[in-house]
Amino acid sequence: MKTYTAKPGEIDRQWFIVDAAGKPLGRMATRIAMLLMGKTKPAYTPHVDTGDFVVVVNAARTVLTGTKMDKKTYYTHSRWVGKLTATSARDMLKTKPADMIKAAVKGMLPKSRLGRDMLRKLKVHAGDCPAHGYAAQKAVRLEV
Repeated sequence: MKTYTAKPGEIDRQWFIVDAAGKPLGRMATRIAMLLMGKTKPAYTPHVDTGDFVVVVNAARTVLTGTKMDKKTYYTHSRWVGKLTATSARDMLKTKPADMIKAAVKGMLPKSRLGRDMLRKLKVHAGDCPAHGYAAQKAVRLEV
């Protein structure tokens, strides 16, 4: 019996819309990462990008459980000496909710060129569904 390997030309990609309102960040990010990698498909191949496109709406209304809203910290560095900035999750949710979701999903993807290609298929919007503009792709609404 031979092992099936998906070729880049024969991959059927779908579009999914995930509503982040009221959903825990980590549980939602694991589901999104599985869709981006293609692990939900029978033709999953680890070294080929077989994943789907995911559009996340209402990113500003996602929730964190416990005391993570105040204790979780996001760090950025400008590569200049002394330019490390720390932002709490509460401030990050107010100013850049899309970056918060992208950071959670990025940590669950492979750390390679393939993982960066998978992350490009993630579109995150802070607002509501009519503002995302992906109606032509016939996206399917997904419950997480």
